[in-house]
Amino acid sequence: MKSFEVNFDGLVGPTHNYGGLSYGNVASQSNSQQGSNPREAARQGLAKMKALMEMGFKQGVLAPQERPDVAALRRLGFTGNDAEVIQRAAKEAMPLLVASCSASSMWVANAATVSPSADTADGRVHFTAANLNCKYHRSIEHPTTSRVLGAMFSDDKVFAHHEALPAVAQFGDEGAANHTRFCRAYGESGVEFFVYGRSAFDSRYPAPQKYPARQTLEASQAVARLHGLRDDGVVYAQQNPAVIDQGVFHNDVISVGNGEVLFYHEDAFLETDAVLGQLQAKLASKGGRFQGICVPRAAVTVEDAVRSYLFNSQLLSREDGSMLLVVPEECRNNERVWAYLGQLTSQGGPVKEVKVFDLKQSMQNGGGPACLRLRVALKENELAAVNQGVIMTAPLYDTLVQWVDKHYRDRLGETDLADPQLLVECRTALDELTQILKLGSVYPFQRQP
Repeated sequence: MKSFEVNFDGLVGPTHNYGGLSYGNVASQSNSQQGSNPREAARQGLAKMKALMEMGFKQGVLAPQERPDVAALRRLGFTGNDAEVIQRAAKEAMPLLVASCSASSMWVANAATVSPSADTADGRVHFTAANLNCKYHRSIEHPTTSRVLGAMFSDDKVFAHHEALPAVAQFGDEGAANHTRFCRAYGESGVEFFVYGRSAFDSRYPAPQKYPARQTLEASQAVARLHGLRDDGVVYAQQNPAVIDQGVFHNDVISVGNGEVLFYHEDAFLETDAVLGQLQAKLASKGGRFQGICVPRAAVTVEDAVRSYLFNSQLLSREDGSMLLVVPEECRNNERVWAYLGQLTSQGGPVKEVKVFDLKQSMQNGGGPACLRLRVALKENELAAVNQGVIMTAPLYDTLVQWVDKHYRDRLGETDLADPQLLVECRTALDELTQILKLGSVYPFQRQP
């Protein structure tokens, strides 16, 4: 049976703005309160989806969240009808209104952790929505994320869904941004690689001093248990605390893996040799040949990696066995990074081509090509069980571009978030989107009695 890696990209939401909400994310903080262009952002993301689809890769789309989140504001004590809640929050606590308007669910690498059926004890594809509890504006996402994923992957004979982990610091979970998988083929048993920033209960583990470590070892272990993963198919690695303090808030800012290849920076992990040894041994036990591509700090500094998002790239397997690296335009604009990529593709390794995309609207908020997608390895029958309304096709692309042009503003600033009409526009757009993608009633405003 054939198997595929399907990339489900997040559709940028109508309230895309630069709120500067993500402490530890250099791009997010440095572009705080600049004017954004939601229409352009959504079009850039859709253009990437279309291009990869036309190259022969399986591509899907994941719907955004309802924003502003009026229910979240009500839980914080703001009362009245929807318009009054928004206006009162704008007057009394503008940072809370900004947080309730965040469109950061576009980065669906944080939406969930996914384990393919070849790895799990019950032979189903498992999803655990990430609690994202390190940041308030993201911690409110997982209930809707779970409903959207449930509507996309609804057959419980094929798919299993788990609630987010307890929303406490000890179980901070950031989803697939700190998880990747190695395998000989997508449909075969593989090795799941969990990267954490700190241990919540064991003080012997070091931790960053400046920025928070968002993923805990205990959260990663809990997800592995929920998914029924075997010890011979799991490797845990600690991220280097020093690079977290340089702005590497997720592992996907410093490494990316696919198939049998890990593309990583020299400073990405603690105890790198031991980590690579485990990956090599465990993948070999499953018939695979692990290959690490180390980017030396002498060629690309951590600062270069953070500013260019070199590692927040998509590493994709072509049918001929070669790999394509999808990078943001910022990589081409960084002299050292671009020089390194030229060497990488010319040295005879697995990465044969680099493809550049303009994702400036996303990049200015601290998310590149890899942030925008959730990878799901599926066998042929499992792909057939997915809600086909979310699988990208040429007609769906055209429909979504028309939908964006109809509903999205071309400029959004902080003062615009206080406009109650923005909520009306968002709900109108999302109501139509659920019909386009055949999702049913997944948003709170659609589920109210």
